[in-house]
Amino acid sequence: MKKQKLGNSDLEITRVGIGAWAIGGSWQWGWGHQNDDDSIAAIRRAVDLGVNWIDTAPVYGLGHSETIVGKAIKGMKDKPYIFTKCGLRWDERNNDKREARSCLKAASVRKEAEDSLKRLGVDAIDLYQIHWPNPNGDIEEAWTEMVKLQEEGKVRWIGVSNHSVKQMDRLMKIAPITSLQPPYNYINRTIEAITLPYCQDNNIGVIVYSPMASGLLTGRMTAERIAAMPNDDWRKYDFNFTEPQLSRNLKIVKVMASIAEARGVPTPQIPIAWALKHPAVTAAIVGKRKPAHAEEAIGAADLVVSDEEWAKIPCFSWPHH
Repeated sequence: MKKQKLGNSDLEITRVGIGAWAIGGSWQWGWGHQNDDDSIAAIRRAVDLGVNWIDTAPVYGLGHSETIVGKAIKGMKDKPYIFTKCGLRWDERNNDKREARSCLKAASVRKEAEDSLKRLGVDAIDLYQIHWPNPNGDIEEAWTEMVKLQEEGKVRWIGVSNHSVKQMDRLMKIAPITSLQPPYNYINRTIEAITLPYCQDNNIGVIVYSPMASGLLTGRMTAERIAAMPNDDWRKYDFNFTEPQLSRNLKIVKVMASIAEARGVPTPQIPIAWALKHPAVTAAIVGKRKPAHAEEAIGAADLVVSDEEWAKIPCFSWPHH
C-alpha cells in the first residue's frame, strides 16, 4: 500500500489508517454497542493487510477504545504507529450519562498522556494531538506541555485536531505542528478554501476523518436503517442523516455506487479515494468495526478515478453543521 510522509515527522504512513472511534462503544458520542472481539479482529486484519497506523482517543468510550487497541496490538511483532489525543476528560464516578468535559491545563494533559500509555501498553505515543481547541484560551498551555512530553520521549510527534488556521498560527509560535486532523468528505468541504492551503504552506500533514461521512457514503445507509438505529448512536439525530439533507446525500451515494460497480470495487472506496485525491491530504482515517470493513476499504489508497467520473457526482450546496 502507498505510504506518505506525515508533515515534518519521520513517520511514513499508509494512506488509509484505522479509526477507533466507533469501537469505544456506548458513551455521549458513541455509535451504539460494539463487540470487542470484532474490534480486535478488525484491527488485526487491517494490520495484516498492511495498514501501519491507528488513530484513537481516550474519550472514545471513556477509555474503552484505547484499552481495546492495546489488546489488539499486544504481542504484535511489527506494531502499527499509535496516534491518540488529549483535552477531553470524564469523571469516573457519578457519570451515568457517560459524558465528557474539556480541559487543556498542563497537569491534565500530562495525566491524560500517562493514562493513555498505560491503556495502550506502549512506551511512547507516536502522534499526540489536541482533540478540540476547548477552552480556546488554554491551547498554548496544552501545546507547551505537549512539547515537554515530546522532549521526555513520552510522545514522538505532536499535532492538532479540529483547529482553525488562527489557532494553528498561535501554536506555531511555540513549536511546529506535525499534523492537523479535520473532518473532510464529499459533503463537507469547509477546509478546502483556507485550511488545506495553510497546511501545504507550513508542512503540516493532514489526516482527514469521516471520509465516508460517518458511514453515510458507504452505500449501506438507508432512511430505514437510520430510523432503526439505537438511540445511543449519535448519527440518528445528525444534520446530514436527517431530512432534507438525507435525500440529497443518498442521491450522491447512488452515483458513487454506480462508479464503484463499473470499476468492480466496494462503494466505500469511492468516497475515501475522493478525499485522498486532494494534494494536501496525507491520509484518511477509516473506522473499522469488523474484519470485513478493513478488507473493503483498503483498496481506496491505490484507486484512481477519472475526472470524468468525479464530474458525474451531484454537488449540492447547503450549510454544514
